[in-house]
Amino acid sequence: MFRSVKWVIVGLAVGMLTALDAGAAIGFQPVSPEELKMTREPQAPGAAAIILYRQVDRDDNGHTSHEDNYRRIKILTEEGRKYANVEIAFVKKSQDVVSIRARTIRPDGSIADYGGQVFEKELVKARGVKILAKTFTLPDVQVGSILEYSYTMDLGEHLLFESHWILSDELFTKKAQFSLKPYRGSSAVPLSLHWSWQDLPPGPEPKEGPDHIIRMEANDIPAFQIEDYMPPPNELKSRVDFIYDAISGKDENAYWKQVGLQWNGYLENFVGKKKEMEQAVAQIVAPNDSPEVKLRKIYDRVQQIRNTTYEVHKTEQEEKRDKEKPAENVEEVWKRGYGDRTQLNWLFLGLVRAAGFEAYGCWVSDRKDYFFKPVTMQRSKLDVNVVLVKADGKDLYLAPGVAFTPFGLLTWSETAVTGLRLDKDGGTWIRTTLPHASESRIERVAKMRLSETGDLEGKLTITYVGLQAMYHRMEERHADDLARKKSLEKRATDQIAVAAEAELTNRPDWTSSETPLVAEFSLKIPNWSSNAGKHVVIPAAIFTAGEKELFEHANRVHPVYFDYPYEKADDVTVELPTGWQVSSMPKALDQNGKVITYDLSFEQGPGMVRQMRKLTYDVLLVDQKYYGALRDFFQAVRTGDGQQIVLQPGTDHAGN
Repeated sequence: MFRSVKWVIVGLAVGMLTALDAGAAIGFQPVSPEELKMTREPQAPGAAAIILYRQVDRDDNGHTSHEDNYRRIKILTEEGRKYANVEIAFVKKSQDVVSIRARTIRPDGSIADYGGQVFEKELVKARGVKILAKTFTLPDVQVGSILEYSYTMDLGEHLLFESHWILSDELFTKKAQFSLKPYRGSSAVPLSLHWSWQDLPPGPEPKEGPDHIIRMEANDIPAFQIEDYMPPPNELKSRVDFIYDAISGKDENAYWKQVGLQWNGYLENFVGKKKEMEQAVAQIVAPNDSPEVKLRKIYDRVQQIRNTTYEVHKTEQEEKRDKEKPAENVEEVWKRGYGDRTQLNWLFLGLVRAAGFEAYGCWVSDRKDYFFKPVTMQRSKLDVNVVLVKADGKDLYLAPGVAFTPFGLLTWSETAVTGLRLDKDGGTWIRTTLPHASESRIERVAKMRLSETGDLEGKLTITYVGLQAMYHRMEERHADDLARKKSLEKRATDQIAVAAEAELTNRPDWTSSETPLVAEFSLKIPNWSSNAGKHVVIPAAIFTAGEKELFEHANRVHPVYFDYPYEKADDVTVELPTGWQVSSMPKALDQNGKVITYDLSFEQGPGMVRQMRKLTYDVLLVDQKYYGALRDFFQAVRTGDGQQIVLQPGTDHAGN
């Protein structure tokens, strides 16, 4: 869409450059007797390996831009030998890994040079982006060995890329050096470079020298720890980010005003087809429709338009055959009857304005991979668009261009994020809304029968509501009926802490955005009950696997991050064998953690017992300092789930 213009400008500017010297790759360091003798690192107790030295030298000359990398790793334990397997990721077409050199320094100081083959494998392929990796294994690696390897990351010619020094690594780093030789710009299209950093270890900050090369040295960088339910890792790592931009200046407010004015100009040019949009709206709504009905009709109509973002990616040959040119305005999108998610959101903006609503285009950040901060002046991180509509005194953030998104909701990674609302004055900072947990639910209703032999069988209905339904539909959009069936069955049994069998018995609606996704199963859980003397016991709840091992670790390094608020509600009725009675019931629990709540209650009647369980997550981020309280809460959940209902069987069973 139109925001890609800034990259075209960069490409043109770089294309006018004269090639600069690429410079020499990084050479191996001499063998160090002290490093050979090393058996442990006091600052990384128990580490399987550490990085002794790391060097990254980037040259953004624009014609043959490249980055030289070097690593020197000390193997301290048997487990550390796995670091002999090296994998270097790169993006196909825009990057390549060349000039790989590697060697193993044995504990006695002798050297085994790597002379084997370098392999290439695919890591990720999605929406036209293919991430590959060059892989190789260093020879004769033992405890006490030192591994060295270097390579050059070649970058696309006549292109310019943002760059990042990611200091944090899975291994403790004793010493690291970084440098960047920046692109100096051209008179045709001048570019400025600004940089920012976060969580740097003690020591010098990045500094530009008289030769205009930016350098930094860092020592004793802690190993980065991966934890469940953590924020995007790159948000927590020690790092320096370098951003090239045609908009210059160090002042944050001035920078964003220029960006806002530029983007608003592009947007108004794209949606400024008022007459054509009024004609289109007349085909969608009726004159007597209420404002809410009009808005919903327009939303539904845009969602019916072919959305190319979610189609299987075409090959280059297919794209050339189709000769599809990007739509220049909303009129073209409407007449063509297709568009990508960005174009469809802007079409929605044009239509609702034509219908008389006050509406604004917004560029917002996606918190799936990072948390946006305006101070970084990194406009590439405002990378998804939504529409703000003023209706009945409320601000509604809508994005019908995102497949299967219910009216009034945004995809989870675009909720509670900072964005720039575009207008003629340069824009205003906004924050998208966060839906309540009740708007995204998993409801499980089971009608089960307990046999005298202890098996539990019956019907299970799972209803996915809101974002829960959206993501099932999104994930399975290209799957066939069999794959969808297996996926739903697996999701059902995965939430049961013992072996279970589920058979899907209905045909869920996979196409709707608004209706819940309802799946019905025939469910069997063998050996659900167990004997306890003259009694039989069954667990107090069935669908407990999700919390069985949650937050069991005593310590926590990072904050706890939940994708979005949601709740799980279970209502299970168990019919008992003839003549059986309830001997004792567990106590009901009401665990209120304020932002997370847990309710467990029971009812009993003639020949039956009813179990009701509800777990509500109404929070996004829990600071690490509150981890102890969070851990205690889920321990209480597990204690509640681990309770048992005691049954008195009939005389025949008791005799057996």
